[in-house]
Order: sequence, then C-alpha cells, then structure tokens
Amino acid sequence: MASVSLARAMRVKNKTPAPIQITAEQIFREARERQEAEIRLPKQKISDPTEGADYRLRKRKEFEGLISRVGWNKSVWVKYAEWEESQKDLKRARSIWERALGVDALNRDHTIWLKYVDMEMKNKFVNHARNLWDRAVIRLPRVDQLWYKYIHMEEMLGNVAGARQIFERWMRWMPDQQGWLSYIKFELRYNEIERAREIFERFVECHPKVSAWIRFSKFEMKNGEIGRARNCYERAVDKLGDDDDEAEQLFLAFAEFEDKCKETDRARCIYKFALDQIPKGRAEDLYGKFVAFEKQYGDREGIEDAIVGKRRFQYEDQVKMNPRNYDTWFDYIRLEESIGNKERIREVYERAIANVPPAEEKRYWQRYIYLWINYALYEEIDAQDMERTRHVYLECLKLIPHHKFSFAKIWLLAALFEIRQLRLKEARLLLGEAIGRAPKDKIFNKYIEIELQFGNIDRCRKLYEKYLEWSPENCHAWSKFAGLERSLYETERARAVFELAIDQPALDIPELLWKAYIDFEISEGEFERTRALYERLLNRTKHLKVWISYAKFEASAMESDVEQKKKCLQNARDVFERTVSYLRISAPELKEERGMLLEEWLNMENSFGELGDVNLVHAKLPKKLTKRRQIDMEDGPAVYEEYIDYLFPEEMQANNLNILASAYKWKKQRVASED
Repeated sequence: MASVSLARAMRVKNKTPAPIQITAEQIFREARERQEAEIRLPKQKISDPTEGADYRLRKRKEFEGLISRVGWNKSVWVKYAEWEESQKDLKRARSIWERALGVDALNRDHTIWLKYVDMEMKNKFVNHARNLWDRAVIRLPRVDQLWYKYIHMEEMLGNVAGARQIFERWMRWMPDQQGWLSYIKFELRYNEIERAREIFERFVECHPKVSAWIRFSKFEMKNGEIGRARNCYERAVDKLGDDDDEAEQLFLAFAEFEDKCKETDRARCIYKFALDQIPKGRAEDLYGKFVAFEKQYGDREGIEDAIVGKRRFQYEDQVKMNPRNYDTWFDYIRLEESIGNKERIREVYERAIANVPPAEEKRYWQRYIYLWINYALYEEIDAQDMERTRHVYLECLKLIPHHKFSFAKIWLLAALFEIRQLRLKEARLLLGEAIGRAPKDKIFNKYIEIELQFGNIDRCRKLYEKYLEWSPENCHAWSKFAGLERSLYETERARAVFELAIDQPALDIPELLWKAYIDFEISEGEFERTRALYERLLNRTKHLKVWISYAKFEASAMESDVEQKKKCLQNARDVFERTVSYLRISAPELKEERGMLLEEWLNMENSFGELGDVNLVHAKLPKKLTKRRQIDMEDGPAVYEEYIDYLFPEEMQANNLNILASAYKWKKQRVASED
C-alpha cells in the first residue's frame, strides 16, 4: 500500500498585525457581490390560441405526472385545481377536486373540502356549494369548522330557516359547548328568546356542567327573568351540589346573583350552606368571598363568625391530613372555646379524644392525655357540668393501659375533683385504686398530704407503710415518715423509723438519710447518739465529707464553759488526726483529699482564736508542686499535661534520708577503691 505524505502545517513566522485589517462584515459583503445572478425563466406572452393550447397541454402533463408520482400530496392537487380555475375551466377544476376527494387520505382532510367549496362560492355557484357542504358534514360531522362555514354561508344568503335547520342537524351530534352557544347566539340575533331558552334547556341536558348552568341563569338574568334565573341555580345545586370539583364555582355564582338582587339573607344562607357542603381544602376562595360579603353587609358578630369559620376550615384541613397532631387539636379547641358554643366545643373534644395513640408507649400518650385533662377542666369550670366531668375522668382512666404505664396527674385530678364536690369517700377510693393499680411517688405524697390536712394521722402512717413496702429504697419517703413522727413529738417512733431506714440493704440516696438522722439527733441534743451514728457511718464509708462533718460536729458541740470548749476542740482534733492517719496509711494515693482535710483543719483552728493551735496544722501541711505527665493519645502523638502534686513532710524526711544513705554508700565505695 502506497504511503501518502501529509502536508506539514506552515509555521507563521511574522505574527505582527497586518497594516490593513479585514472585518467579517467586509468578507460577507464581498462574497455577496461576487455571487452570480439568479437565472429566471423569461416571461412568456401567448398571442396565439394554438400556442395557448400547447401551453395548457404541457402544464396538464406536468401536473398529471406529479399526481401519478405523488398523488398523496395535497398541495399538488390544490395547485392543479387552482391552475385550472385560473384558466376559467371550472368543469376541469371540479373534476380535479372530485378526483382528489376520491383519494382516501385526502377525503378525510377538511381543508380539501373547504378549498373546493371556496371555489364554488367564489364563482357564485350556490347550489354546488350547498351540495358540497352537505357531503362534507356527512363525511366529517365532528369537524366544527365545516358546520360553522355552512351556517355562515346560509346566514349571509339570508336563509335563516336553512341555517336553523343546519344547526338542528349539528346539534344531533352533541357538539361541544361552543357549538350550542353559537346556536343560542344565532337565535338571539333574531330576537328568538323562547327558542334560545329551549336550546339552553337542551344544552344543560347535553352538558350538565356548572359553566352551562351559570350561562343559562345569566341569560335569564339579562332578560329580566329573576325567578327563572334563581330556578336555574336551584336546579343546578340539586344536580351538581355534590360535585366537589365545580361546586364551589356554582355556589359562588349563586351567592353573587342573590347579592346583585339585594337578597343578602339568601346570599348569606347560600354561603353557609356551601361552606358546610364543600371540603375544607377546596373552599379557600369561597371563604374569602364570604368574609368580604360579611364585611360589606354583616354586623360585628357576622364578621367574626366569617373569620372564625375561615380558621376553622384551616384546622379541619390540618386534622384531616394528620388526625393525631394533638397540637392542632389544642389550637382548634382554643378557637371554639373563644366562641363559646358548648355543643361545638364538646363535639371537637370528642373528635380529638377519639384519636387514640397507635401504640401503648407513654411517649405517644403524653400530649394526648392533656386533651382529656382540658376536656374535664372545661366541663367543670366553664360548662359547670359535674356529672359530665366525672364521666370524662372515669372514661380517661378506663382508656389508659395501666398495666404498662399510667399518669399520676389524672388520678390526682380526679380525686381532687371529688374532694371539691365534698365526696371524700369517692376520692379515697380513687386514690386507693391508683395505689393498687399504678403506684407512684406523686400519688403517695399527695394522698398523705390530703390525709394530713384532714388530721388523719393513722391513715398517714398506714400510707407511709404502704409507700415503703412498695419502695423501701426511697430515702425521701423514710425522711418524710420520720419527719411526720418528729412533728408529732414522737421521738422514739422517729428514731425507730430512722433505724429501720439505715438497716435497709439498698438505698437510693443514703447520704440524705444519714444526714437527716444525724440532724435529728443533734436537734434532740443527743450528742452521744450522734457520735455513735458517725462511728457507724464511718464503718460503712470512709468518705472525706463524713470525716469533715464529724469533726465539725465535735467542734460545734461546745458549751460556754472553757474546759468544755477545750474538750470539744480536742475531740475535733482527734477526729482530724484519725482522718490524717487513715489517709496516710490506708489511702496514700488520695493526696488531694488529704490536702483538703488539712485546710479544713487549719480553718477550724483559726476559727477558735486563742484556743486554736495553728502551728499544729502547719507542721502537717504539704508542699504543692507543679508536675507534668504524659497522656497517650489514640489517634496522634502523646501529649503532656500539668498537674498539682502534694509533697508531705514525712515524704520530705524520707527523701532526705535516702540522699544521706546514698552519700554514705558512695563514700564507702570510694574508700574501698582507694585501698
């Protein structure tokens, strides 16, 4: 295979701009100027009949040749027929049009029929045109343009009866609304009101739509027939009032009609009826019109009702989309309560509480339960229907699945309601049932508070016993039980309760209980018992706060006598000494706690003034050192942090002894090496 060498691209050495610049516009202009002139055929002038016959024969051969090749092409037939018409040979032109209509594809094309009829009308062959129109509308009855043209021709010729007859033929095919309206306008042009009314009746039967009825009523209104117009609207409402898609348009037109007739009461009734019938999401325009109507004709209450109605529709749409959106129900109820219609408020409450949460989990019920609470409070405070309030509380308690969860608030509200009705027995039954089915701290505390207000001490004790049987680890309950006995000056009972409490194997907040017991003994002046309690507590825990509290107790248990003060101070010092010894020997790692303890001891010595001995503590205070320690990081290099370390005196002495021992050892090794 021979190789083909490609020409190498020329490199432009001189890239400076040319002295004469050429624009694109100049290039296009020169190209247009250099184009050759279009070759046109010369005009022929036929001056001889023979020459004309030859010309026609040649053109006909051309057209026939085109038809034989592309007989499906409409434009070829049209040009052929129009050329024959230009030669004044209408017979041949008709023949060509008929041949074209003989082609199936062209026979269904209404433009062929229109051009054919146009030729006949142009040359004033009316009967030929009528025959063609008849053939066309029979062949293509669904093409409205053919009917319109046919009727227009007859009307232009003054043949009104013929045009009416053509309309009647057309109406048998049930055309669209525009066809019927054209027929009606035709009759109105000749003042045939009754005929137009009959056609309207047939029109609304053929097209039972809102727009058709509105046109019918407007026709009657225009002719001054108010009763007939109203009848049209009423018939339309009967037939189409349930149609969600177009009902709003119908009611709006009906209300506007009554407004024009100065029938404001009728219009208001129509608006309200429509708002009740139409779904809320499709009545926005209707609401806007109603509000505007009330602002124009209504009083203050009517305007407020219209505005409230609009908001009511919005809430209805929201609860329809999500019936378990309880916040929406709260807003809806608040709106109805602002109006004050009891029946409607109760209806909304009943609809709201009917939407029970889907699962028996408390998180789904926390908002829902407030619907019941608000319902009961409304019946009690606003409606003042006590039986209905009681029924609401009982139904709510039946509905809650107490075997999985419960709400103390409902039980307490129901019991307090019965107390307000002076039905103490029923309130106790409710609270007892609550304790049996769903015991909670709130229920016990409120029940005890109620019985205490009534002065039933024995009931309070029994309730505390039940409370502690149910929750023996509850330190608050033990403290309150002991506090009750102490308030009754039953010291031994209170002490027994405390003893039972601290003997429990598990407590939720034991420090609270011990503190309450110690404070109780201190308030009773039983210092020996208090010391014994501290010792028992220290047997259970060696927490720093317990030691400090013990020392402060010893320091505070002083009398006015100087000897007694010295004795108490010595007791406090003994406690601090025990604590320091424990932390030094048993917990040497708790250096920070030991430092805090010594600071507390120093503060105590300062508070005693002359009796205090600050030097005793200063000898034990540590030295604070700032050190650094390494912290290993999982995702990077190790880092260092600073911390405070404590160096106590005994550690400093040990370090000094270690240094002396090392020095002695070094000297001994040196002497041995010299020997």
